[in-house]
Amino acid sequence: MAFDDSDKTPRPDSSMLSHLSGYLDTRIDLIRLELQEKVSGIFVSTLHGASLALLGLMVLIFGSIFAGFALNAALDSPYWGFGVVAGVYLLLLILVLVGVDKSAFQGVANKALKDTIYKSDKRA
Repeated sequence: MAFDDSDKTPRPDSSMLSHLSGYLDTRIDLIRLELQEKVSGIFVSTLHGASLALLGLMVLIFGSIFAGFALNAALDSPYWGFGVVAGVYLLLLILVLVGVDKSAFQGVANKALKDTIYKSDKRA
């Protein structure tokens, strides 16, 4: 005696499978768009930071050259002004090497990167 269980087991209909498939495709597309948005944001931030760093470096270089020439004129010497500017930079280097601990930089990094992963998560 064989029982026919075909009518007792529920079979998923094709509309349910198509809705599930559509949902999964939509979720994958949403994840791709969010990833693309994050990569684009990182690229723009990196490009902005690099351009600001380059402009800051140019201001520092030309400001130092200007200060050197101004000190040369004030000290009535062709080279002592540049020596004073170099001494200031050497003093700053020594202060940073001796006085600033890496934990200060770690604190700045932690504050800058706090909750960046979950901040833009729109799912709650």
